[in-house]
Amino acid sequence: MKVLAAMSGGVDSAVAAARAVDAGHEVTGVHLALSKNPQSYRTGARGCCSKEDAHDARRAADVLGIPFYVWDLSDRFAADVVDDFVAEYAAGRTPNPCLRCNEKIKFAAVLDRGVALGFDAVCTGHYASLVDGAAGVELHRAADPDKDQSYVLGVLDADQLARSYFPLGDALKSDVRAEAARRGLMVADKPDSHDICFIADGDTAGFLDRRLGSRPGAVVDQSGATVGQHEGSHHFTIGQRRGLRLGVPAADGQPRYVLDISPVSNTVTVGPHEALTVRRIDGRTPRWAGPVVQGPWRGSVQVRAHGAALAASALIDADRVEVLLDEPAAGIAPGQAAVLYDGTRVVGSATIAATQP
Repeated sequence: MKVLAAMSGGVDSAVAAARAVDAGHEVTGVHLALSKNPQSYRTGARGCCSKEDAHDARRAADVLGIPFYVWDLSDRFAADVVDDFVAEYAAGRTPNPCLRCNEKIKFAAVLDRGVALGFDAVCTGHYASLVDGAAGVELHRAADPDKDQSYVLGVLDADQLARSYFPLGDALKSDVRAEAARRGLMVADKPDSHDICFIADGDTAGFLDRRLGSRPGAVVDQSGATVGQHEGSHHFTIGQRRGLRLGVPAADGQPRYVLDISPVSNTVTVGPHEALTVRRIDGRTPRWAGPVVQGPWRGSVQVRAHGAALAASALIDADRVEVLLDEPAAGIAPGQAAVLYDGTRVVGSATIAATQP
């Protein structure tokens, strides 16, 4: 099989490429240049798009003895990931840029180009498992629960999964690092990436200010009374507690959290933690990792990348997923993804449009 290995410059993608070589595949490494000006991205190893990362990926490919190329996808990345990120915050939602990058860049732009060049699959270092099922390839959780990345892959459809290759699905992170050291890969001890790669200094609020400008407004309580001021509603996410700078303390002395963000009125509503709990989630534009689901459904739903799966039922039609949680949950933000699971299998995902108590 001809395999295109997406090599970020980190330890996981390097070992994934190595395992693809060991499996007898014809492997070519590719690093994605996602900025016209990569020195503006974070240096070091906390992001995944720096010049150092490109050099690390090339050195790993040299050790493995595979061809290596750099693909310039900066225009596509800017439009599909960065601009989308800014627009979502401007609309009062909290996006996950890693999901959008997986959907639009790694498993759309890269896969489309790879197939056009005669490759059979795209290999990445994601921690997730692919299993041959009765209805086709199934996406499952990884063996390492602390590293499982099936949530951020929940935006992939059945056709994309059929051309994907995740060699680390059965691996523990500690074993991957040990394997990298045995193979002589210099990235064996490289720290994992944590930050949004296109925000060079890690200051999300400052990045959004430069894109959206300052737009002062009121912070209000649930009665509508002004309790503080803000410099832009894009500084906040649902469930946020820190950085509210409230001028009026709560009558009960308890901390307050962001409950709602309204760009139209330019207000941020705060209240007690119990007001964050929701039972219903309205999801839109579902994508299915296998057969399309319609009608009543029962399973579990994950609403954040590192959150627990929540028991739930749902009513699903062509463009909407209405989820009812068995138990209330707090801090669920519109703009994030609700990923549906049947046990360890990813069924599909939908973008959270709204929540209800």
